[in-house]
Amino acid sequence: MSSSRHTAGASHVHPLGQDRIEVAAGVLGLLADRTRLALMERLGRGEADVTTLIESTGAARTAVSQHLAKLRTAGLVVGRKEGRRVVYALGHGHLRRLVDEALNVADHQVGALPPHD
Repeated sequence: MSSSRHTAGASHVHPLGQDRIEVAAGVLGLLADRTRLALMERLGRGEADVTTLIESTGAARTAVSQHLAKLRTAGLVVGRKEGRRVVYALGHGHLRRLVDEALNVADHQVGALPPHD
């Protein structure tokens, strides 16, 4: 490897790589909220309207609406009008895998906990 391409240490990251890290951190930050993660998990199983999302998460209508707005703004969910209601879906398939993997990690963590008395 030439000296112009080699940099000592691992601290050098191409600016485009920094953009990827920043965006990924933003996505993970949005998913770090329990209600938003529950919304994403439900939408990973298929499209749903607000009433269905309220029922599946147990959150209040205003909370669900506010969380959906944040997820829409970030491009993680999309909505389409169907008559008077809006039906929501995940923005793309990678999100379902991301949420599923996070929940798989949780399954391992929960499974590793000692039983309660």
